[in-house]
Amino acid sequence: MQHKWVEAGLNTPGVNVPRQALCNFAPFVIDPESMLTEQVGMQMWRPDVLRRLHTDAGDMLIAVVRMHGAGGSVWEHNERISSLWHSPANPAPAREDESSLSAVRPYVQQVADGSTQEFAAVASVVENRESLVANLEKAASALREREGHRAYDLRQDLILNGQLEPGLYVAQHILINEAPLQARDGRPLHPAEHWQWMAVRGNNRTQRRHEIFRLSSADVVAGVPVKKVGGSGEDVVFDPNDWLTRLSDLLNEEYASHSVAMSPADPDDDSRAVQAARLAVVESHLVVGTSAPRRLYRIAQMSNRRDHVHMPLEFTPNDRGRALGRSVLGMYVAEGVLDERVAEVLSGGVPIAGLPGLPADATVSERRDIRSMMLLRELFPVERRKRLLIRRALSEAPPSQLSAPEANRRARVWSAMTSESFPSPWNPRIAEVFQLGDVRDGLNPSDRRLPELLAQADTDDEAFEELISFRAAHWLAAFDIIDADRGSLTGQKTDDDGTKADRVRRTVKNNLMAMRNNRRKAVGALRELAAAMDEGDRRPRKVSATGEPLLEPMNRAWFNREFPKEAGVRGRGVPKPRVNSAAPRPTAQSARPVVGNGAMAVPGEERPAPETRSGPVGSPEIAPTYPAPDEVQPPSLESAPATDPAPNLAVNLKQQVGVLVHDVGRCQELAESLAVQAKPGGRSLTRDQADSIALGLMTAEVEIRRLRAKLDGLAEPLAGP
Repeated sequence: MQHKWVEAGLNTPGVNVPRQALCNFAPFVIDPESMLTEQVGMQMWRPDVLRRLHTDAGDMLIAVVRMHGAGGSVWEHNERISSLWHSPANPAPAREDESSLSAVRPYVQQVADGSTQEFAAVASVVENRESLVANLEKAASALREREGHRAYDLRQDLILNGQLEPGLYVAQHILINEAPLQARDGRPLHPAEHWQWMAVRGNNRTQRRHEIFRLSSADVVAGVPVKKVGGSGEDVVFDPNDWLTRLSDLLNEEYASHSVAMSPADPDDDSRAVQAARLAVVESHLVVGTSAPRRLYRIAQMSNRRDHVHMPLEFTPNDRGRALGRSVLGMYVAEGVLDERVAEVLSGGVPIAGLPGLPADATVSERRDIRSMMLLRELFPVERRKRLLIRRALSEAPPSQLSAPEANRRARVWSAMTSESFPSPWNPRIAEVFQLGDVRDGLNPSDRRLPELLAQADTDDEAFEELISFRAAHWLAAFDIIDADRGSLTGQKTDDDGTKADRVRRTVKNNLMAMRNNRRKAVGALRELAAAMDEGDRRPRKVSATGEPLLEPMNRAWFNREFPKEAGVRGRGVPKPRVNSAAPRPTAQSARPVVGNGAMAVPGEERPAPETRSGPVGSPEIAPTYPAPDEVQPPSLESAPATDPAPNLAVNLKQQVGVLVHDVGRCQELAESLAVQAKPGGRSLTRDQADSIALGLMTAEVEIRRLRAKLDGLAEPLAGP
């Protein structure tokens, strides 16, 4: 019957999964005959067991299958655990304590006429069997840890209720690069390749099912120790027809003995058979066809990424940010506005060396910078088409109504994806430093290469500002010099050389402002951070007042002393990074080599023409958490020319305070409206909303008190009696 099921599947229109993959899964299918029908003289799968799933990257054909509960496997490439491995996007070599995942490629096979054909499956190559098993075990362990974000116990839910939501599985061919060891008679001790169905959706459910069956995904993929299925000795059973039959017989026998002693069986019993009773058969969705086999990996992942935007689970910030970013890039590729080779590099699935036209002499720091700046342009696009697509991918409001939380989410996505190129991720909130108006119009840093920016930063205002605005926060966070939020003073860590300097609560914007006010030392620190990256991500050293590196390692306490929080007001006349308007610009449609920090034109990608205007423009580095209404845009102090008369500044300040008073009144009106809308005994705000608003009010109160104190110091002295 398994053979009939496989042949019927291959006869079904739209099915282009490899025969070997179906043969591997056939032992897990419960009642395969029920899926069959006969049409035009041949057996096929029934139309009602097939579903068509559409994503922005392409379509998939899904087969709804009743599967043995031990089937399927967790996937190391699950995006919620992607940060556990050394990323291909990191140009630095993996450390001794790091492991890397092999790249996932389309599955290509030679057919009868000698040509090659792509199938609805993916392929990967692992170094040896030990690496395959270790990666699967590491993935299962990480999924258990991530499961803590659920509001219920998944394991108990599966035992008590069974699996109610199907998982989505894709076929993967795994080739082991190292030749298998041989027995004395010359037989290989294990297969040189495996077929398995990996969970794209439902990884945690798959892991917990295996745990209840006292198995692991490594067992299902690479072979089950005979001891786990009732045997003895150290043999490993590789054929699922063999070990699945043994397991089923063992569980049926065990369940029957418990049913005689206790009727009905108690789900709290420790017996494997009793706990697995409701998981004997589960519904699963198999990807058996696709309209674009070369993009199957992207299509399958995109089908799961909506959960990262409208999430039923709480994902870790970095994993969620990276998934959102890949969703955006995938949509760009599907719509033809971004080259797929570039998207693979930016997604973190292919090394940076895969970028076309990458400078041959690019160091680790420059390669990281090229990728980061390219990501910045894609996540804050200036092209109208991309701005519409990213809105769709992230379910955002129109640009004119874009909110601060939505802008900050994009910044977190950029930061999370940038951190893939570094040894360890940081808190992606480190990048929440952009002005709302600049995000609406898009960001387009210059095309200058990183070595040029670093070399000229001490005399070139634009080079210095680009480094501070778009690089400094990430570089400092990568070496744990600053973080996104110092939190309570009592909860801060203490550095080795004292506590006083470390116990400072400050924002990322304040850190960057302090660096602007100590330019010479800031340039020296940035050069030292880049050098540390290029020299194996060693610990960066402190720098002197002239910017020269010293012997001691750089740390938070040193940074807080040398770039103190109370650093004064930023000097005028410092050029800001260029920010493009939304006006249409010429586009380039042919590939050309990388220019500067990674700006390139690739097939199907729009690139704005070089910026020609000069002089200061809107700064992207200072973003009020609670912005003023869009229609009120009084001149800022930073953009005022150095020759502006003081009276004009005073008038502007007075006008701004008037706007503030108006906005406070508007806040009162909104609060009153919420009170009116609330039902008797009900509430108009969630706890998170109330806490967020209260935090904003407290922040405003603190800043207003500081402003009042500053005004007293600026005003004429009171007249005497």
